[in-house]
Amino acid sequence: MTGGSLGLRSGSYGALDKQLNNVVSPIQTARKPSKMMKEKDYLFPWICKFVGRKKVGMLLLCVVSAAVFLWVLYVGKGEDTREGQQIQRVSINNSIVMSFRESSAEDIMDNSSSSLAKGIETSSSAPPPPPPPPPPPALFLGYTLPPGHPCNNFALPPPPADKKRTGPRPCPVCYLPVEEAVALMPNASSDSPVLKNLDYIYEENLRRETEFGGSDFGGYPTLAQRTDSFDIRESMRVHCGFVGGIKPGRNTGFDINDDDLHDMEQCRGVVVASAIFGNFDVINQPSNISDYAKNTVCFFMFIDEETEASLKEAGILESSKKIGLWRIIVVHNLPYKDARRTGKIPKLLVHRMFPNARYSLWLDGKLELVVDPYQLLERFLWRKNATFAISRHYKRFDVFMEADANKAAGKYDNASIDFQIDFYVKEGLTPYSEAKLPITSDVPEGCVIIREHVPISNLFSCLWFNEVDRFTSRDQISFSTVRDKIMAKTNWTINMFLDCERRNFVIQKYHRDVLEQKAQSVPMAVHPPPLPPSPPFAVLNPVNDSLSDRVSSLPRKASPRRNRERRSRRHRKVAAGTKDNDLS
Repeated sequence: MTGGSLGLRSGSYGALDKQLNNVVSPIQTARKPSKMMKEKDYLFPWICKFVGRKKVGMLLLCVVSAAVFLWVLYVGKGEDTREGQQIQRVSINNSIVMSFRESSAEDIMDNSSSSLAKGIETSSSAPPPPPPPPPPPALFLGYTLPPGHPCNNFALPPPPADKKRTGPRPCPVCYLPVEEAVALMPNASSDSPVLKNLDYIYEENLRRETEFGGSDFGGYPTLAQRTDSFDIRESMRVHCGFVGGIKPGRNTGFDINDDDLHDMEQCRGVVVASAIFGNFDVINQPSNISDYAKNTVCFFMFIDEETEASLKEAGILESSKKIGLWRIIVVHNLPYKDARRTGKIPKLLVHRMFPNARYSLWLDGKLELVVDPYQLLERFLWRKNATFAISRHYKRFDVFMEADANKAAGKYDNASIDFQIDFYVKEGLTPYSEAKLPITSDVPEGCVIIREHVPISNLFSCLWFNEVDRFTSRDQISFSTVRDKIMAKTNWTINMFLDCERRNFVIQKYHRDVLEQKAQSVPMAVHPPPLPPSPPFAVLNPVNDSLSDRVSSLPRKASPRRNRERRSRRHRKVAAGTKDNDLS
């Protein structure tokens, strides 16, 4: 019910006013008649006076009445609306006033719902604000040791002046204590220039169509694919061994048991890896390893079935699959007949075999580690802000010299070495010169590799392995070609430290065949020489008489030099006596 309908039913504003006065106690004042009503009372007699004189009176009366009625109705509607609002504020429980409240509440609800709908439509039509960009990933940017640290002013001493010893020798290295090195271990990865995402090619149906080289294990990339792999981009997909299976070590060649693969995947920090194939070397145990490294560093030794049988026959390898610190991994289905080429798989593809490891240290099987791994990582990677470190050759620094040395030593087929060198020359390989500085060498001593597993260093390892798989297994010949091609597209560098520094933390042992030859030339057991017949007055005590006592009691044969000295002294005495006799 609206205010207008209420005015029609009451007949006059006075009747409504009377009803409101009877119902609403808070409203005490009555309304006075308006001027408009007084003027109406005077106007009607005047109109009626002139209506009979003219015929148009009736028409005029109707027009005026209609105008006045509409005006009164309009004014009354506004006043009724204001009164309804007053009645609503004082909470009148009368039915008439409740009708005002209901109508007003409905209007308010309609208005609020329409406003809400408009707000929803406005908010839904406006696009949501874009999410804030993710923060850039944290990167390790290196560090410098505090001023005054002894390692800051450390310099190599001059080599010892020993003219008889001209070969390689170790030199002192300034390592931090293990506790300090562990404290400096980066919490974030190092930067990988240009390359951010690296994926590996898997071929379910292996294609063997290529110009030359390749294998079922590493694939058969064409020369066009090889060229494309050196075009460094943000995301890349390259050949990197294990092309026959989705997971390295499972039906890919170089197969590994599932329980061993599980243990390898659990290595999430630092891994020290080595390998012996063809029973070529003797297992050397690391020494001077801290208790912290023994509990946190993974030591894995890869062997083949031939080496496994030899170790079991000697009673060294048992069901625990551990020999000292080394966790032994037996590899099956070797992809190459050449044991040295097979050894390049764990050497160069350790990042694929240990996908969760951050750092790795590779040692040839003939080496014994004598320094804690954390000290090596701090000294050659973190302190240098490098992701790949390898020692340079102690004598040769030119690829052409290295190729000639390999041919002279019969390390590989000479024709294959010549073919590889000729191929690199056509690509621009030149002899090493000072123009390559600050690069100090093109030939590494590849028996030790220290690296961080970031995309760019992983790519270098993959492409280096691809060269070994395509050409000869002499990885020292292909090293500089891969390095220079990557460095031409990025600002990535390799820390090539001195060979004498490498000899500081590893001891190089002989291969097994050399040891066996030495064992055949020297008797294994040394027995004391037979004792001379004892005089009748000497009594030997077999309990207290030791071997050293027996040996020291033996007559010693004088050296020729001592005999000559004795003869010369005797000659001088004889000559002096003869002279005295002559003088007398």
